[in-house]
Amino acid sequence: MPDRKIIHVDMDAFYASVEQRDNPELRGKPVAVGGGGKRGVITTASYEARPFGIRSAMPGFKAKVKCPDLIFVKPRFDAYVEVSKQIRAVFREYTDLIEPLSLDEAFLDVTECKKDITYATDIAKAIKADILTETQLTASAGVSYCKFIAKIASDINKPDGLTVIKPTQAISFLESLPVEKFFGVGKVTAEKMKSKGIHTGKDLKAWSQYDLIKSFGKPGRFFYDIVRGIDDRPVRVERARKSLGIERTFEDPIADLTQLQQKLDGIVEGFMKRLEKSNSYGRTLTLKLKTAEFKNVTRSISKESPLKEQTLIKQLALELLNQHHEEGMKIRLMGLTASNFVNEEKDNQLQMEF
Repeated sequence: MPDRKIIHVDMDAFYASVEQRDNPELRGKPVAVGGGGKRGVITTASYEARPFGIRSAMPGFKAKVKCPDLIFVKPRFDAYVEVSKQIRAVFREYTDLIEPLSLDEAFLDVTECKKDITYATDIAKAIKADILTETQLTASAGVSYCKFIAKIASDINKPDGLTVIKPTQAISFLESLPVEKFFGVGKVTAEKMKSKGIHTGKDLKAWSQYDLIKSFGKPGRFFYDIVRGIDDRPVRVERARKSLGIERTFEDPIADLTQLQQKLDGIVEGFMKRLEKSNSYGRTLTLKLKTAEFKNVTRSISKESPLKEQTLIKQLALELLNQHHEEGMKIRLMGLTASNFVNEEKDNQLQMEF
């Protein structure tokens, strides 16, 4: 593997921290960004809320039971996007090799630093300090020679943490790590590993590549490599968009097809705004329905050219809904997704050549 200096930067409780920064009355109090109603879901919880067991993706009504004093704040995505732009501007002061994972985290390859700082640890400290100056928010950073270890490291000393894992420390670090801390090992996989006696990286390392693939499928090869500190994935500057969508959860499940058609009108409008804002248009439209029993139903339709007209998208969405909604089916969530994106400039060039 080439010698590289990789930093993973992750903002601390990003949405909640922005809300506390902008509203002094929220500082030092348990805050949840998201809905507190029956169908509400928490997006981010402040560090004051986390000792109560409040976490992202938790239903709002459950969070209220755990922490009666929890303050719910509606998301302000425009504000978060603006802060994210400030953070990325800081990154660009140090490197052009930036791979954003979301609004609040990114990988940076600082092997060649634009500010001519020798050590990656010093670069990470400088980046954290600049972010604090520009946004009044703290970030945590992980520093290592590969993306996998850098991402794990960034989560170790949150908030406002900095963890460095040198190549000589990598193997012992990975061997002592609980399997649920491995990036890519979800709750289900972790439970499956534990049922097979795999509790730490050292246990995982004892398995052959063949047995890991046999037990865990294709990810088994990845597990075999990463527990040995092998990860040569580069920091990818361009991440191609694969899909873009919007979903709406209803206060109460809806069975009436006419009501669902009316709800779909508003979803199409919001969907168009997202497509236009990102200037991304796909050839495939997918309708997603989630029933009151939490069963997912997805149906798609594809066209030869990108879907850009709201009238056509609405027509296709209605066709999918009318064809696949069954009588008596109660729907609690409905969404639309665009995929099969095209590079319009390349597409036009191919047509001209033809």
